[in-house]
Order: sequence, then structure tokens, then C-alpha cells
Amino acid sequence: MFPAPDILIVGGGLGGVAAALAACRAGRSVVLTEETDWIGGQLTSQAVPPDEHPWVEQFGTTASYRALREGIRDYYRRYYPLRSEALSLAELNPGAGKVSKLCHEPRVALAVLESMLAPHRAAGRLTVLTDHRPVAAESDGDAVRAVTLENCRDAGRITVTADYVIDATETGELLELADVEHTTGAEARSEFDEPHAPDTAQPLNQQGITVCFALSHHQGEDHTIDRPVDYDFWRTYQPDFWPGPLLGFSSPSPRTLETETRTFIPNPDVNPLAVNADQSLDPGDGELWQFRRILARGLHRDGSFDSDITLVNWTLNDYWLKPLVGAGDEVAEAAVAEARQLSFSLLYWLQTEAPRQDGGTGFPGLRIRPDIMGTADGLAKAPYIRESRRIKAVTTVTERDVSIDVVGPYGGTRYADSVGVGGYRIDLHPSTGGDNYIDIGSVPFEIPLGALLPRRVRNLLPAGKNIGTTHITNGCYRLHPVEWNIGEAAGALAAHCVTEGVEPHQVQAEEKRFEQFARVLDRDGVQRRWPDVRGY
Repeated sequence: MFPAPDILIVGGGLGGVAAALAACRAGRSVVLTEETDWIGGQLTSQAVPPDEHPWVEQFGTTASYRALREGIRDYYRRYYPLRSEALSLAELNPGAGKVSKLCHEPRVALAVLESMLAPHRAAGRLTVLTDHRPVAAESDGDAVRAVTLENCRDAGRITVTADYVIDATETGELLELADVEHTTGAEARSEFDEPHAPDTAQPLNQQGITVCFALSHHQGEDHTIDRPVDYDFWRTYQPDFWPGPLLGFSSPSPRTLETETRTFIPNPDVNPLAVNADQSLDPGDGELWQFRRILARGLHRDGSFDSDITLVNWTLNDYWLKPLVGAGDEVAEAAVAEARQLSFSLLYWLQTEAPRQDGGTGFPGLRIRPDIMGTADGLAKAPYIRESRRIKAVTTVTERDVSIDVVGPYGGTRYADSVGVGGYRIDLHPSTGGDNYIDIGSVPFEIPLGALLPRRVRNLLPAGKNIGTTHITNGCYRLHPVEWNIGEAAGALAAHCVTEGVEPHQVQAEEKRFEQFARVLDRDGVQRRWPDVRGY
């Protein structure tokens, strides 16, 4: 079908795309695969606007991630009927959502990501195989030699060999297929002495998943969906640690666990230009419509849109009854199916029973938006996945490296082999083990190269949530800009090793070799150290 590439990247999420860009930029040949028909992962097929640290407009990301962000803004400036006041904003937030300084539609991110890859595809350096998932891997000693991929449309199979294999899948699928040492769920406190770890290991205790969807609201119209099959269950389901039914506007505050009651006001008469998204000051979820709004009609010329569009990724549709990894395919498939039913049930509840500010119930004018999600039923193409299998790494980042409570607001581990930076609270959603939120302050952190290296396998690199973190620290390393940085570093490292004829473990262990690789990252605009900033 095509010559064997230098590098095979399995998984076309943000880490996979960033890895492909870095490797192609270095002149290497790449095959990039993706299980859905959209590259971009959590930003597109999972439909989640970027969760980012408060300094993102000034520093703390790679140059290519900044190019992605500016590309999204430029798309709106070029193609959307923005008001002059919005058009002139350097830091345009297209959705004026409170969760992020850059809330936007998934299709726009897809268009920009495709444009970033386009020159490399035209040059013949990059082959992209969408609708392909890994089903087998072949290893020879401590090296992965080939991966077999199945076409999700016709079940046809191809086997790809490569010098280096990058696992950018959402759940670390290659780690299991290639027998790479890895872990799942929560580690025991005795393993890393983490304050928030359980007493015993809980491999099936994983953060919940969420099947997102988009809504607009059209007063006077009725867009009520058919009653979901599992609605009776979800309508009455109340977790032990919840103040009432899950389908309700009262829930624990992630940071304090005290009960909070949120509001839901479609198309509020609020100036979107006045929105300041800064999670260090306000989590932003007190009013749900504006929380993850991805299109704000008030930013556009009068009459352009008759409704905002908001993205539903809320506490109300977090699913945690079954684990996604480690319990077998049947359990994983059931988890996704039940998560989908939860999201449909939430929509039906909003349309028929949710309390309104005027004392009535139900918002029948809520319209699910298949056109925004690119699916027939309006749910995202894939569930939003917060936790993956994780490699047993040369370096494991633990709570003691990043927690404010442990290291203080100006502390944190500094790594000689840093290949990037990130920043976010340690944000764990309710889990399949029955845990409530664990949401604690963290410091701006570094990404050690050792966390990208399996202890044994020499030519497989992780490029997402499957790096050497723990169940706890995955909570701050799992977000969009960090995943991009991890993928970019993995792609650059694989390309560097092919070019120089060295192995990743040599680059990490030998000072002069690492300095040589670090110069590559520096040249490409990968920030490896933080300036003097305080955690939150």
C-alpha cells in the first residue's frame, strides 16, 4: 500500500497530530492513523474546548500549539460575520465560554489541524489513515516491529512496520497489544507515598468519561427527543456522594465538595465581550449555558445567528459506573453505550423536567446539533476520555512533584531532561471506584523526558495520557496543551533518533546527547522551563 515509514503514529488526537507535525518537520516519513474520521481527539471528535492554564496567551505552550490557537481565531475572523469590536480582539474567544480563553466549534479546530498537516501530505512525507484502529502488534525482544490496523468501515486489515512506533491512542491501546509494561487506575499509597492515593491499588478505579453534545435554543419551538431507553434509571440515579439525583442542578463543588446549585439560562442577555475566562479566579461552571459555550451570537452582526451554541460537558453527564480499560472489551463497550444513554437522558430531562428561572419546567426549544458534532444522532463521535493506560516509565511524576500542598506555590520538581511545560489543577472527576472529585492546587510543572520512556521497550513512545504519571497526576497532565506538548516531544524524539542513529534511552541518560536534542526542541519553539509564576 505504501513504503514502510520511519515512524508510525497510532492515534490521531492532539498528541498524535503534534507528533506527526514534529516528525515531518524533521524530514521523516510518517503514517498517522485515527479510529474516527476526524483527527484532533479531545478537541474535535470528543468536542471539548481546550482546558488551559491562565497564562496561555503569554507563555507556557509550544510555538506550534500557539499556531493552532491562532489558526482557530483566524478562521473565525476570516469566515464568520464578527462584529467589528470582536474582529479587532487579539485574544478573541469565539464562544465567549468561561471554561477557556478559546472556546470554539470542533469543526473549526478540525479544519485548522488539517491545514497544518496539508503541506506534509502534499510532500509525500505524511500518510493519514482515518477510520483505522489497532488490533494487533508484533514485538521482537524489546522492540515493537509492526502494528496491524483494521479499517472500521470494511474490516480490512493492513500491517505497518516502522523504526519507531508512537502510541497516541486515547487509552494506550498499544501498551496492551505490544505487552509494554503499564498500569491502570489508582496506585497504592505505598508505591509513591502520594497523599491522595488509596491504601491499596485499584486498577479499575478510573476517572469517568463523558459523551458530549452541542445545543442551541429556539424559543417557541419544540425539539424534544424521544424518551431515551434508560431514562427511568438515570432520572432517579443518585450517587452516594451526591446531594440529589445526578440529573439536577445541585452537585458537589469539585474544589470544596460543598453542595452548589448551578443555573441554566439559554441565550442570556449578557455581553459576551465582557467574559473573562480564568480558572485561577473562577471555575466558570456556576451558569451552565455560558460555561462551555462555543458560539456566542452576540459577537456577530445582528441577525447572523438566532442562538448561541453551547457544549454539554457537565457534571450531569459524567459517567463512572463501569471502567473503560482493563476489564475487557464487553465492559468497555457497555460503558460507552451507558454513557451515551446518560447524555441522551440529560438532554431529555433538560427539555422536559429541568426547573426554569420563571418557575416552570423544561426547555423544549433546546435543539441537539448533529451538524456541529458531525454525527447522525448529535452526540460526539467519541467519548471524552480522561484517563488511559500508563507506561511503567523511567521517570514517574507523582503528587509529590506537583501538589501545592506538598511543594508550596513556588515549588515543584525541576527536571534536567525537561522537554516541555504545563499547568493545571490536579483535576480528577468522580471515578469508577466510587471516589468523589479530587481537585487540588498544583504548581506549573515540567514534562520530563523520562516520563515518555518505557523502562524496557526501546522504540515505542507514548504521546498522550499514557505517559509516566499516576492516577493522581494524570489529573493535571491530561489537558489539551500538555497532550500536544507530549506528542510534539515524542515525534521530535523519534525523528531525532532515526536521524542520529541513537535510541531514546541514550538521549535521556547521556548529558551531551540530551543537550543536542534539547537544541532541536528549543529551535522549534518548545518551552522547557517556566518563568517565575505561582501555582493555583
